[in-house]
Amino acid sequence: MPTVSVDAQHLTVLNLFTTDAPEKQDSLIQEMTKIVNAATYEGWMSSTVHAGVDSPGTANFIQWRSGEDLEKRYAGEEFKHRTLPVFGEITTSIRLLQNEVVYTLTSEGPNTDLTICPKRGNYTVITIYKVDAANQDELIDALGPAQAGIVDAPGFRGHIVLKGLRARGLDGSFVVSYSQWESKEIYDGHRALPEEQWPEGRQKAQARIDAVALDVDSNTYEVVLTRAAGE
Repeated sequence: MPTVSVDAQHLTVLNLFTTDAPEKQDSLIQEMTKIVNAATYEGWMSSTVHAGVDSPGTANFIQWRSGEDLEKRYAGEEFKHRTLPVFGEITTSIRLLQNEVVYTLTSEGPNTDLTICPKRGNYTVITIYKVDAANQDELIDALGPAQAGIVDAPGFRGHIVLKGLRARGLDGSFVVSYSQWESKEIYDGHRALPEEQWPEGRQKAQARIDAVALDVDSNTYEVVLTRAAGE
């Protein structure tokens, strides 16, 4: 199963697809499953496919050895003439985000390794924050170390902060938050908690986020498939 670590030197890619109907989400998952199960690309390490819960769509959390390996995949005839056209027919948006893992948090503390796989049964929240390049590091700190107290929240399982490096389908600088929770009900309760009841650390961190984030786009997911190279 894929392990996410701050110490790893590889590239993390998050491919996000939106669609306008649940049946199209099913088609997306079928197409992504075919690709993941047949993957033998040079430098490809793992893929974890997520199905949208709150809104139809998918997310693929992919680990690559390097950006050069990924660009070879993008330049390939299969990707250009089959993969993109197929996804283009059944999606309303495609965002291919290249990232660096800069912070992780689990019950064992900050910067500990985190796993993602269907067997864990995590309810996953992925949020994309647009930000001016000058404020990217401030946003990373506010989303990561400044919120370390979230480890004590009921049902919290894990948190990853990804520094956006470059993207297709998304302009400008960005930061990604990837969080794992025990269930939808527990996460919804955490989100609905009145602000005056938030711990002080959460209030201060959110104020910092609000001060620099230009746009916020979020969806929730369940993990449906994972595969690593050699499996």
